[in-house]
Amino acid sequence: MLELSFKTLLYRYFFFDWLFVDVNKGDLFERSLAWRHNLSQARWLATYLKRWVCVGAVTYGLGAICETLLDAPLLSAVFFIPMALSVSINTVIGSLMLGFKLLPGPL
Repeated sequence: MLELSFKTLLYRYFFFDWLFVDVNKGDLFERSLAWRHNLSQARWLATYLKRWVCVGAVTYGLGAICETLLDAPLLSAVFFIPMALSVSINTVIGSLMLGFKLLPGPL
C-alpha cells in the first residue's frame, strides 16, 4: 500500500476535492458515471462539515479568549481569520450537499 506524506494526509483531512471527479469531461456515459461516483462520495461531505464547524468553534473560542482575557487584538486576529474562513468553507459544503440532493444528473 502506498504511504502518504503527512502534508497529503493533512490536506485530505480538511479538503474534499480529491474525492470527486469532474463531470464536464467526456461523453454522456462518462459524465453519468462521474455523477454517480460524486453522488456516492457526497456522503463524506457531512464529515468535512463537522470538521470545519469544530475548527471554526475552536478558533473562535481562542480568538475570544485572546481578545477579552489577554487584551491582545492582534493575536486574536490570528484566530479570527481561520474562523471566518471556516464559515465560507462550511457555506460551500452546505451548497454542495444541497446541490447533490436537488440537482439532476448530466443530460
